[in-house]
Amino acid sequence: MEILFTALYSGYIPVAPGTFGSLWAIPLGYLLSGLSSPVRMILFFILLVVAVLASTRGEEAFGVKDPKEVVIDEVVGFTFLLLLIPLTLPSLLLGFLLFRVFDILKPFPIRWVEESLPSGLGVVVDDLVASIYAFFTFGIIYNGWSWWP
Repeated sequence: MEILFTALYSGYIPVAPGTFGSLWAIPLGYLLSGLSSPVRMILFFILLVVAVLASTRGEEAFGVKDPKEVVIDEVVGFTFLLLLIPLTLPSLLLGFLLFRVFDILKPFPIRWVEESLPSGLGVVVDDLVASIYAFFTFGIIYNGWSWWP
């Protein structure tokens, strides 16, 4: 389970493990983008459930709430954003920057979600909320929503 909650051990990188963990979402986002919407949604839901279970196990292993080594939540959060934005280099860079800013700063209600929900659920859902913040900010910045389908 450690290989999952540390996103292939990237959670052990001593500097910015969440940032390095988030990078795993890029190949995952590209793989999912080639699938039909129903299949993409099912696979993302499975990833979400696995991330909650793995994050819970990571919290138990380290004995603290949302340990820095647990980065599967960043993978899920950024993957969610990648399913919503165009997969071009400029949008990837902007999306990555926005996701990391919201994940690190945790404006309301992100921190509240993390602290209020139990175990791995709070660890993962706070990154989904950060992803939603990033999505709306992305839409405002990236051509004033003109890319919206």
